[in-house]
Amino acid sequence: MGQDETVSNTALEPAVPQAEASRRRLTIEVVIVLGLSLGQSAVYSILRIIERMTRNVPLSQQTSTLNQSATPDRPWLDLTYQLVNIIFPLFAVLLVLYLLQLTHPRPWRMIGFDLRRPGFDAWFGLVIAAAIGVPGLGLYLGARALGFNTQVQAAALADNWWTVPVLILAAAENAILEEVIMIGYLYTRLRQLSWRWPMIILGSALIRGSYHLYQGFGGFVGNLIMGAVFGLVYLRWKRVAPLVVAHTLLDVVSFVGYTLVAPHVSWL
Repeated sequence: MGQDETVSNTALEPAVPQAEASRRRLTIEVVIVLGLSLGQSAVYSILRIIERMTRNVPLSQQTSTLNQSATPDRPWLDLTYQLVNIIFPLFAVLLVLYLLQLTHPRPWRMIGFDLRRPGFDAWFGLVIAAAIGVPGLGLYLGARALGFNTQVQAAALADNWWTVPVLILAAAENAILEEVIMIGYLYTRLRQLSWRWPMIILGSALIRGSYHLYQGFGGFVGNLIMGAVFGLVYLRWKRVAPLVVAHTLLDVVSFVGYTLVAPHVSWL
């Protein structure tokens, strides 16, 4: 075959506009990130609530247990399991920061996940936690009373010297994972994909609510509202850090508070 008759396969392919290619790449990136992290959790949680709803036992008489011991008879191994369970999910946070760095030089600063304003982040996070926490407890108790939620055992670790520190670390891990991915990363990417802000807030909040569905519909609604509030706060101040502080405080109170209070009361 002569040289003039040779045509490369690439030349036969239609040219894809750069903007369209970038949009496609970002869409695929978001799907992969969610599929490897909290989107996957949402799917499993939806399956879990379906399984719960199709039991012969009412939802209100079922129990959702968080922070369970892996080997309660071997504390050193149990501690290792707990630390591994805390560390590995944070690789998803490193992944999204790396991906954001491909389009933004300092993504941690762009989303406000840094130490530039520690005082503001601390006190504002405390205010947010207080504003969310009390109504959230009321919603949980109300949902249980109406039969829409399971009984949530927020901590079921064996009694060891490291129990409270591990629960605090687990609270911080949950907060970092959820706020960096569901707010900092997802808001950035969906905006780059030309989503409007109301749809971004709603979409992120729906995913957040969905991966708490395993607890029941009270957990879904409560976290849906929390996600929307956190989203509005982020749009106003452009900082993930106070949301991480608030979320950490909420989970510390839930995990450690449950451990200390639950043995002495009947309504939790």
